[in-house]
Amino acid sequence: MPNKLAVAILNWNGKNWLEKFLPSVVSFSQNADIYVIDNLSTDDSITFIQTHFPAVKIIKNTQNYGFAGGYNEGLKELKNEYYCLLNSDVEVTENWTVPVLELFEKDPSIAAIQPKILSFNNKTFFEFAGAAGGLIDNLGYPYCRGRVFDDVEEDKGQYDDETEIFWASGCSFFIRSKDFWEQRGFDERFFAHQEEIDLCWRLINSGRKIFYTGKSKVYHVGGGTLNKQSAQKTYLNIRNNLSMMLKNLPFPKLVALIFFRLCLDGIAGIYFGLKNGFPHLWAVVRAHFGFYAQLPGTWKLRQNHQKSKFYQSKWLIFRHFLGGRK
Repeated sequence: MPNKLAVAILNWNGKNWLEKFLPSVVSFSQNADIYVIDNLSTDDSITFIQTHFPAVKIIKNTQNYGFAGGYNEGLKELKNEYYCLLNSDVEVTENWTVPVLELFEKDPSIAAIQPKILSFNNKTFFEFAGAAGGLIDNLGYPYCRGRVFDDVEEDKGQYDDETEIFWASGCSFFIRSKDFWEQRGFDERFFAHQEEIDLCWRLINSGRKIFYTGKSKVYHVGGGTLNKQSAQKTYLNIRNNLSMMLKNLPFPKLVALIFFRLCLDGIAGIYFGLKNGFPHLWAVVRAHFGFYAQLPGTWKLRQNHQKSKFYQSKWLIFRHFLGGRK
């Protein structure tokens, strides 16, 4: 019989990360089955795991499916009640799974949970990818408790609570397997970035809850697979964010909001180009054409019901960059 929880680490040529962080996962996840889902690595990741961690189960994908497809493919073989999708560049802490499982057991309406995510390189500060739970503003911009755009807060115990959020970070993403498969997993067209926000949004539209618990904490390096300054990351974030909004927004808000976002993206592209170079400006252009190419398929994936109130804050981009809100 499998444990209730499966900790699944997606790997692609990440031997260095596995060497550094897999020991903490093995040491502190006694109540879980541990899997490495390998996206056809060309380094010796598999040999390293087999030699040093024989108890860790390996699932070999036949190609590099990216984050979204990689998990969709690999998780098919798991029979556990709960999944934890864990980045390979995450250090976990003692008893990190216990508060999460207790929260799942206490409230059956909760579909997904995120722990507190702190920076591995600056452990008193929150980490960019998730911090203390994901939220979204009325323009569809994701942000977090403890992180607004690139500004992160120091952890002073201000988010040691357990509370409902809008999205849980994919770097340490707990979800009931039933909910994952009822939503048909991640949207594989995203490849990587914001696929977890899209999945959480679909779950919320289906009447399910997303939660955060500050009683569990992990430390995330961030940028382990795709650097934050990568033009490819800019492309994926913008394209996927637009597709996510088209899929999940209530129709009356849809046309005007996406048109407004396309205009703001144009301004952002000029800013990115001046700040980070032409590849980032071109990434915004490519992202818009990528969104248009996906549009027919995205429209078909719209659910029957979208909640009219989907955001926690208004006009965040203006309050942040023009009003100095951090």
